[in-house]
Amino acid sequence: MNHPSSRPPVVREGRAFPRGAHFDGEGTNFALFTAHGTRVELCLFDDEGNETRVDLPEYTDEIWHGYLPGVGPGQQYGYRVHGPYEPTQGHRFNPNKLLVDPYARELAGDLVWCDELFGYTIGHPDADLSFDERDSAPFVPKAVVVQEDYDWGGDVRPMRPWDETVIMETHVRGYTIRHPDVPEDIRGTFAGLAHDAVTDYVGSLGVTAVELLPVHAYADDQHLLEDGRRNYWGYNTLAFFAVKRRYLATGHRNEVRDTVRALHAKGLEVILDVVYNHTAEGSELGPTLSFRGIDNASYYRLADDPRYYINDTGTGNTLNVSQPRVIQLVTDSLRYWVDEMHVDGFRFDLATILGREPSGFDQRGGILDAVGQDPLLASVKLIAEPWDCGPGGYQVGHFPPGWAEWNDRYRDDVRAFWKGDEGMLGEFATRLTGSADFFAKRGRRPWASVNFITAHDGFTLGDLVSYNEKHNEANGEDNRDGSDNNHSWNGGAEGPTDDEGILALRERQMRNLLATLFLSKGTPMLLAGDERAQTQGGNNNTYGQDSEIAWIDWTRDPTDGRLADFVRKAVKLRERFPMLTRSRFLDGRFQEASGVVDFNWLAPDGSEMQEVHWQPAARSLALMVDGRAPRSAVSGRGTDTTVLVVVNAWEEGVEFTLPRRDDCLTWQLALSTALELDEGLAVRGGDTFVCPPRSLHVFACEGAAP
Repeated sequence: MNHPSSRPPVVREGRAFPRGAHFDGEGTNFALFTAHGTRVELCLFDDEGNETRVDLPEYTDEIWHGYLPGVGPGQQYGYRVHGPYEPTQGHRFNPNKLLVDPYARELAGDLVWCDELFGYTIGHPDADLSFDERDSAPFVPKAVVVQEDYDWGGDVRPMRPWDETVIMETHVRGYTIRHPDVPEDIRGTFAGLAHDAVTDYVGSLGVTAVELLPVHAYADDQHLLEDGRRNYWGYNTLAFFAVKRRYLATGHRNEVRDTVRALHAKGLEVILDVVYNHTAEGSELGPTLSFRGIDNASYYRLADDPRYYINDTGTGNTLNVSQPRVIQLVTDSLRYWVDEMHVDGFRFDLATILGREPSGFDQRGGILDAVGQDPLLASVKLIAEPWDCGPGGYQVGHFPPGWAEWNDRYRDDVRAFWKGDEGMLGEFATRLTGSADFFAKRGRRPWASVNFITAHDGFTLGDLVSYNEKHNEANGEDNRDGSDNNHSWNGGAEGPTDDEGILALRERQMRNLLATLFLSKGTPMLLAGDERAQTQGGNNNTYGQDSEIAWIDWTRDPTDGRLADFVRKAVKLRERFPMLTRSRFLDGRFQEASGVVDFNWLAPDGSEMQEVHWQPAARSLALMVDGRAPRSAVSGRGTDTTVLVVVNAWEEGVEFTLPRRDDCLTWQLALSTALELDEGLAVRGGDTFVCPPRSLHVFACEGAAP
């Protein structure tokens, strides 16, 4: 393409660090890593899309760099990287393809799917071994030079301790796109999320942190667009520093900063779901958009035959987080979001990838070590999704100290128990007390277990108790597959029903699941909308459903606010009874210093549970947590309230004898999932309490016995 001006831009040698485009007030330094590229062209675009190409003149430590005086904020740019096109050797350089800067902090324009995006010729008999000479520039988003000039105005991070944290997983767009109290022009954006009607409601639930599905700039999958849908969840990252423009009402990334500041002002932390395990470029048959054309052999894990990719992510490619410059890219991105955007933590999608080395998963993998020793990153919340598709991919409990982990076993075991599956009582008890089988090692605390019943991936809580099978017709999938992976139970009718008995049972089951979530040791995570019995019509995969199927419906709440009030009450109970959230694992051993046992499992007859009580058919127990147990290893006897949690997953009532104690005259009912019980109920120690079918109850010890 001809230059728009006969006068080429002035270019100086510049610096190799920092990477990306950095404006210094007079000009911009450009720096790009490529270990195998032989020449890098910086491509500048004017408002009409005309392109000017400038060779980066210097090459230092595998970084091509150059400085352009007079180039500043707003300048759109991309790269073309020259080098060998030898897919069988792992190299896929094609300078006909415009490439997005991995360090781009803002992108202009959308990706337009077309054959020109691919480094090979679509339909060619040699497939990806062929070479395509068409220009992709008109169809690729352009990076934009930016200036960091935001006044945080005294923003203060909440710095909420882990054992006081309550997370709500939500979606920037889906949470407010239908919110009646949010102005229409900002619905579905960061500005909408910052609206007082939203932040006040979230805070009223007792939530302390919002965890946002991916907001990094990502690509809408070609097959979804062809099917009239688009990527909703965002797990298809194109640029790790830029924001998805769809989520910006103003079009400016400072809107994210405004939102973070607004949430902080309400005491809410912001956690980002991030995807550093793969990119939007897919397999060897995918497009050349950025990393593939910059240095395929460095950025990706390649198979023994380097034409192909190791696919431990199930997405077609796996980022090579053993490569030092890739480690630097990830940690630079994380530091940017903490330092420049003030976020409070990250949830890492398929985080096992971060610990993968050529030999397999390693707790001391490059990224995990790099993050753990970084004083800035070690100060924020780090949450791992502890699995991937690689060998031995499920790694719950295997991440380093300082990390929390999504506990999928918690989800499955608690669901199965309340569904009524046999043999689940022991697993339920273990999950209720913090999953010590996974986390009680290396000084880790119960908060390391991020407990959840539902998440974005799978049924909502309302659907979990309304459908036996998934109903994904909108995804183009078979309606019913007969699988039971969701551990769901419809209560007697599939989907919507007018049967009042079934509706009452479903609501009680939702309360049972929520009560378990907030009473369990660990960090609770609530899926946004579950407190309103949000439904997706039985759809358990809304990846491609940027529609009313997935968006929160603020006009519908079949529980008339009862479930939301129950959530508020359950969260307050965590605050009222510190024994439920103390950051120590319960061990059930007699402690000489305090003269008490910190907890006991009790059978319905009031006796301590023995092996016979844990039989496969058992579905009832009580957990007594003694408030006299020491708060820490050096403290004396505690002074907290002793709490008794009574659980019955049977379809019939069960008579429980409440324990007789010398420090407890009566047991006062503090929380019940059975609406028919009076919450003023008091039961004397040694007396019986008939626990209604499928219900959970919390009693507090009140007054010393005479």
